[in-house]
Amino acid sequence: QVQVVESGGGLVQAGGSLRLSCTASLLAFGNYALGWFRQSPGKGREGISCISSGGRITYYADSVKGRFTISRDNAKNTLYLQMNSLKAEDTAMYYCAAYVGVSGTRCYAVESRTYWGQGTQVTVSS
Repeated sequence: QVQVVESGGGLVQAGGSLRLSCTASLLAFGNYALGWFRQSPGKGREGISCISSGGRITYYADSVKGRFTISRDNAKNTLYLQMNSLKAEDTAMYYCAAYVGVSGTRCYAVESRTYWGQGTQVTVSS
């Protein structure tokens, strides 16, 4: 059973920063494309940033481009999301995902294949 666990969420003022972390119990962690998705109340889950297995390909949604940075440490089986200049509209539940599709223009879950964490709440007060 693969376990995906996020951490690092919390309450922060607008303009502040948070760093999310995600660990996954995958035997070949480095072979998986990974991503961060978020969901706000009443909205669907959207892929905001993904990274290829080797780290050469990254994707950022327009809403976070220039403010968020995705990175991975394969030696530690860990994925990160550095979030700067946070806005109230960034408030959401953030989910880590393993086994995703990623290109320069798209980031998406793969039906029946993507592993999900339980999510970590990020709340940005204005």
